[in-house]
Amino acid sequence: MKFRLILSMACVLGALAVGLGAFGAHALENTLSAERLETWNTAVTYQMWHVLAIIGLVVISKVFNLELKWSINLMITGILIFSGSLYTLCLTDISWLGAITPIGGVCFIIGWLLIPAKLINQSTQEK
Repeated sequence: MKFRLILSMACVLGALAVGLGAFGAHALENTLSAERLETWNTAVTYQMWHVLAIIGLVVISKVFNLELKWSINLMITGILIFSGSLYTLCLTDISWLGAITPIGGVCFIIGWLLIPAKLINQSTQEK
């Protein structure tokens, strides 16, 4: 796994989350409805939490010599689909984009569930 590339990507996604959060709070405050601002904030929140998770997964991968590339890739994909579709929905008001958002959520969920599966699998192989 290319840890430096993944960490670099996570840092860029983290910086984007901060920038998009500020953009939503200041530039979009008087443009979007309260509901759309809440949607924007949901996108930023999920993006940042999953950036932190990706960084943590890289550390866990190194410390425990555990292959977590699927979880990492699913979380990156989840950010792009989940948060990306919500940002686009807020900026364009294209309502059908809301139907794409759950695909990103499923990527997050599967990414999280693969972690204990890998940990359990590795612990049974160590016996």
